Amino acid sequence: MKTMKKILAAFCLLSATACVGYERSSSLGPTATGVAALLGNWSSASLIPAADACSDFKWNVTQQTGNTASGTFSATCKGDLKISGNANGTLSGSTVTWDAQATASVPGLPSCAISLAGTAELGVDSIRVPYSGDTCLGRVSGVEVLKKN
Repeated sequence: MKTMKKILAAFCLLSATACVGYERSSSLGPTATGVAALLGNWSSASLIPAADACSDFKWNVTQQTGNTASGTFSATCKGDLKISGNANGTLSGSTVTWDAQATASVPGLPSCAISLAGTAELGVDSIRVPYSGDTCLGRVSGVEVLKKN
């Protein structure tokens, strides 16, 4: 009888310790927080641009220091005006104050410098980007939603 009790006690002890060491992790939540959440490639989520607005936004965020992030930027404004340059953003909470300095080109005209700026709202997997600025074809403004690629 004592042997049976010892075997039963050992079995219970082994069963209990096997369950204690088991953990499960999940990767469903965001992997980056703060300004690190900006790192990566972002692009326009909208399919049909407004005639006077910019579209096909792309922001490739490659650098992060403190609460700032920077990288390359491109967009198409007012039809054929192709823009490419650099963009910088400063994160405070979920708000990103940003600016972009770029060169614009359109077939048949000389290239020109442009600047865009705004205050964006960082979501879980998107950034809502209100913008305004001056181009060689005139002033532009609008709102674009960028999705992380």
